[in-house]
Amino acid sequence: MGPHSDPPEVLDMLLPAAHSAVRMARSVARKFAEVAGVGGDDLETLVLVVSELLANAVDHGGGNAAMEEKDLATPVTMRLVLEASPTGWIAQVSDQGGGDPEDLRHHLTPGELPDLDDERGRGFFLMLGMVDQLTVDRSEDGKGLTLKAVKRL
Repeated sequence: MGPHSDPPEVLDMLLPAAHSAVRMARSVARKFAEVAGVGGDDLETLVLVVSELLANAVDHGGGNAAMEEKDLATPVTMRLVLEASPTGWIAQVSDQGGGDPEDLRHHLTPGELPDLDDERGRGFFLMLGMVDQLTVDRSEDGKGLTLKAVKRL
């Protein structure tokens, strides 16, 4: 997303933290990115990363791996903000599961193999090979974490 390119299109979705919402958001993200000019393998990478970030939010970010919205004990949400253009994309997913960004940062270090006995980190390891940057910070509302993936095309 260079200085001379058109501004990216932005999609902002607030979703229940359930896997049914991941499926729906994946479909919307695909169509949105296609219209914004992302195609081919770049589109497939974007859809996979968005899906993994959202599934992580459901499983570890307050959704307790809920399959459907009715399975949530409380109305827990996640937010997807996707910027896309022919020159790149940024996907941010925020959850409401508490957590400390420092607990995840070691999973986001490029080149470090994940501990196969650890319950977490293998998806992040795979995503690191697909994007230019993967970061974690406290979410804007302070209720959880925000994972951000950046890909320049």
